[in-house]
Amino acid sequence: MVGHQNTVYEATAPAAMYVAGILTHPAATTPRPYRNVPIRAALLNWLASTAYDASDEIVGRTEQHFPGFLAPGTIVASFRDLRPMLYRAVSPFLRDSHEDVREAAVIAALILAEHPAFAEHRDHLAVHARSILDTSGNDHNQRIAQKALEAWGHDAPGSEPFLEGSWDWEPLSDGRSYLEPPF
Repeated sequence: MVGHQNTVYEATAPAAMYVAGILTHPAATTPRPYRNVPIRAALLNWLASTAYDASDEIVGRTEQHFPGFLAPGTIVASFRDLRPMLYRAVSPFLRDSHEDVREAAVIAALILAEHPAFAEHRDHLAVHARSILDTSGNDHNQRIAQKALEAWGHDAPGSEPFLEGSWDWEPLSDGRSYLEPPF
């Protein structure tokens, strides 16, 4: 298994590194069957959901029940060490010409940018987060953008403060999951 219900497995890190490595491959621009969305958008969505599984929020909740969960050398700690590399793989797509790719990259970057190494990028990412709030029709992505802005001390114009809760991945309108393999 690569991931399931906020669990990071031994195979998660190698799979994430592979997905990050193929984002620039020309085949990633191929539309997914039955949808006019490039495979790259699905790959970025998968990276975002996987990064969320190792996010401060999820790890913090788990640590409450399982002290030592994030101890050095654990599977989750090792995956979290990959966040800077994953961010560097995702960031070139923040200005992608395809709306779905761009939005998926922004969501992944917002989640990955909680890593302290990217504190200096948060002001730049705040612009992208506001764009999600202004243009996205996806409530889930809007919540992620709003939550990131609030966590970084930025105002989220025209929005109520985010009530604490999960960033659970909602099904797509056709009932499929964001986690559906793109290949």
